[in-house]
Amino acid sequence: MSLPLAGVTIVDFSRILSGPYATMILADLGASVIKIERPGRGDGARALPPLKDGKSGYFAAVNRGKRSIALDLEKAEDQALLRRILARADVLVENFRPGVMDRHGLGWEALHAELPALVYASVSGYGQTGPDARRPSYDAVAQARAGFMALTGDPGRPQRAASSIADLAGGMFLAHGILAALYDRVRTGRGRRVDVALLDAQLALMEHAVAQTAIGPAPQANGTRHPSLAPCEAVAASDGAFVLAAGSDAQFERLCLTLQLPLSDDPRFATNAARLSHARLLKRLIEAATLEHPRSHWLAKLTAAGIPCAPIQSMEQVMKDPQLMARNMIVEVLDRYGRATFKAAGNPIKMSGMEDRPARPAAPELDGNRGDILRWLES
Repeated sequence: MSLPLAGVTIVDFSRILSGPYATMILADLGASVIKIERPGRGDGARALPPLKDGKSGYFAAVNRGKRSIALDLEKAEDQALLRRILARADVLVENFRPGVMDRHGLGWEALHAELPALVYASVSGYGQTGPDARRPSYDAVAQARAGFMALTGDPGRPQRAASSIADLAGGMFLAHGILAALYDRVRTGRGRRVDVALLDAQLALMEHAVAQTAIGPAPQANGTRHPSLAPCEAVAASDGAFVLAAGSDAQFERLCLTLQLPLSDDPRFATNAARLSHARLLKRLIEAATLEHPRSHWLAKLTAAGIPCAPIQSMEQVMKDPQLMARNMIVEVLDRYGRATFKAAGNPIKMSGMEDRPARPAAPELDGNRGDILRWLES
C-alpha cells in the first residue's frame, strides 16, 4: 500500500502544537517531516506532561514518525546545512510570530526568491497581516477573543474548551492550505505562501454563531444544548446524564413514542422552531420520563428506535470504546527501540489503498536523525 504524500519532504520549524499538529497530519499521510530544533533544548513540548520515563507523551503524540536535526541558526555552518535541506524540500512550516523567520534570513520573500517552488506555510496567533499581527497569543487567548469561550459552558460562566481547539483548528487549516498549495504547484511550478491565524481558525469553527449574530439576536451560552435543534442536549436519567438528539420531526415523534410522552401533536412542539422556543420546558418534560430509569435502559431503547443518543463517557471509557477501537482511533506510539510506549489518537482520515497501522513510529530524539539526514543530502 502506498501513502498519498510519499515523496513529499517538509521542513518543520514549528513547536508545541499548532504547527506540529499540521505536520503530524501530513506525516500520517506519508510526508517525510524533518524537525528543525534548537540545540540542547529542542521543541518545548518535549518537557510537557504527561511524562513517562522522562519522555513526554504529549510530544510523542503529535511528533510521531518525524525526524529531528538540531541547528543553531546563528552559526554559518548550520545555516549552510539548512539551505541544503531546504533546497530538497517541498514545504517549510513555521509557527513563530511574524518577523522571527525574517531575522534569520528565512522569511517568505527571501526564500521564495531563492526557492520559488517551495511552499511556505505559517500559522501564528493573528496571522501575517492586520494591526495585531505581531502580538503573542495562545490557544486560550484565541478561544476568548473569537467568542468561543463566551459561548462554551453555562450562561454567565465562560469556559475554555477541554482541548486546545484553536491550536488544533489552526493546524488542520494549515494542513489544508499546504495540500492546496502542493496541488497548485503541480500546475504552476511555483510555491505559495500559506498564512493561517489561530484567531481566524477559531472563528471559522463558529459557523452558527456568526450567522446568528448577523441576523440577531446574538447567541448565548447554553450548556450542552444545541443552538438550532431541539431536543439536542444532555438529559438526566436516574443514575446520571446522557445525550439525546431528535433533529427532525420524524425523530421527535419516535422519541415521544419511546418515552410515552403525548407531545408530538402539541403545537408548542410541532416543529423544530417551536421546540426551540420551548426548549427549557421540553427538557423538563423529557426528564420527567427519563428520570424513571437508568441511562443504560434509555440508551438501549432510543438506539432501537433509531434516535441518536450517547453516554457521556469518561476518557477511560473512550479509550476502550468498541467503535473507536474498530476504527483504529487509539494507536500505539513506539519508542526508538520499537516498543509500545505511549498511546495517541489515530488518523481519522481513512483512505482506500492506505494502510491504517495500529502502531506509529517513534517521535524523534533531539538531533536523533542527523546522520540519516546527512546521508539523504548526499544521495
